[in-house]
Amino acid sequence: MPDSANEIIRKKYNGKIRVGIALILCVIFTGILGFMLLEHYSFVEALYMTIITISTVGYGEVHPMDTIGRLFTSILIILNLGIFAYAISSITTFIAEGNLKLYFKYRQVQKQIEKLSGHIIVCGYGRNGKQACDMIEASHQPYVVIESDPARLETLRNKPNALFIEGDATEDEILMEAGISTAKALITTLAKDPDNVYVVLTAKEKNPSLRIISRASDESSEIKLKRAGADNVIMPERIGGTYMASLILRPDLVEFIATLTGRSTTNFAFEEITCEHLHLDDKAIQLKDLNVFKKFRTLVIGIVNSKGEYSYNPSPNSHINKDTKLIVLGSEEHIQQMKTSLKATK
Repeated sequence: MPDSANEIIRKKYNGKIRVGIALILCVIFTGILGFMLLEHYSFVEALYMTIITISTVGYGEVHPMDTIGRLFTSILIILNLGIFAYAISSITTFIAEGNLKLYFKYRQVQKQIEKLSGHIIVCGYGRNGKQACDMIEASHQPYVVIESDPARLETLRNKPNALFIEGDATEDEILMEAGISTAKALITTLAKDPDNVYVVLTAKEKNPSLRIISRASDESSEIKLKRAGADNVIMPERIGGTYMASLILRPDLVEFIATLTGRSTTNFAFEEITCEHLHLDDKAIQLKDLNVFKKFRTLVIGIVNSKGEYSYNPSPNSHINKDTKLIVLGSEEHIQQMKTSLKATK
């Protein structure tokens, strides 16, 4: 089993509990053996005598014991006091610190993750990872976060419906636990570029069809990440500098794009809509047949065909089929209406 939260808790707390239980069983075995050898008790008598001795019930001796037997009993009681206190302390600490509740919560989260398919995996919940998760969550897409930093994990625990795994994203087992084989995309935003390269390599090996977006700090890492299998490499520092310069050179254009891409309080947005629900049976229709502007007040500003080729400002006579993707511009409400209508189209 991977070193997820379940495993970490088990190693830290369950290990102590198991040691305590093992020591108690060892005392019981020693008591049974000692009473049988020293006092010639039967097995049942030795077991009974051991239990009442270590529990300090004080029911009395099964048979009168000699000096050696009484000395052995005294030692058994002294040993058990320390061992029993250790076991009780471990169990109490486990429950008092909330780890029992945490353990079952992680078990519940793991069951939810196992049922996922077509989800997005986000490696790292730092500044970039959190922004990515916020946008994914706003689009109502399922996602799983892999994080190892305690402070960031505490933030995730406070999110009611967050699905996350505590562990190192560079470990194969952790990626498998996150459902890498059934995921549709992966975003890796780890602080170190070599870690991102390793995650990309491993993820691509586990799921060749996976779409991978990676963060990079160094320009030299961009080529390595693409060679490893990343579809896109993002350098936040480069984007930040470009954005700041653009605010000086083209402020109105930048503000307009910010409005459309969700960095504003307005509800206008770009959206990618697939036509797979049109039930066209491989037959192509023209874009004007959808009549999206009149029906939904949205603009189709681009078309992506099955080969991944882009067509900007497409003609109303452009042909589309079930493999076509539409890049639309409009309000969130109108875009959602369009999605619902296309899915219901027969």
